[in-house]
Amino acid sequence: MKPYILFPFAAAAIMSLSACGQSQPEVVDNKAPDPIAEQAAMAAPVQLPPAVKDSRTYRCKDNSLIYVDFLADDKSANLRMEKTGTPTALKAEVAGEPYKFDGYELVGHGASVTATIPGKGTQACKA
Repeated sequence: MKPYILFPFAAAAIMSLSACGQSQPEVVDNKAPDPIAEQAAMAAPVQLPPAVKDSRTYRCKDNSLIYVDFLADDKSANLRMEKTGTPTALKAEVAGEPYKFDGYELVGHGASVTATIPGKGTQACKA
């Protein structure tokens, strides 16, 4: 084959390949746009609940057990009447004051507390 016949084919191939090098690669994204992304970016930061600082089991004067989780903010405690029961969230206005909620009251922390529980009255309890 004659070289002058191959020249137009070589030029066409070079031109088509040079066009490929100039284009940007196609980006494929299978994620749908987030419909609330703008709202989430504008939202106030979320405050996490305080961590559990101390968990204790107390035996009260009537021989019943209570389970108390004291939280790290020193103003919150979770009281349970059964080990796997639903906790009652108790709050204190200021650290060191009694924890209270809806007839429940817990005074103290550490080795001994005084617990007021609706239907049971006020009792001294020891860890």
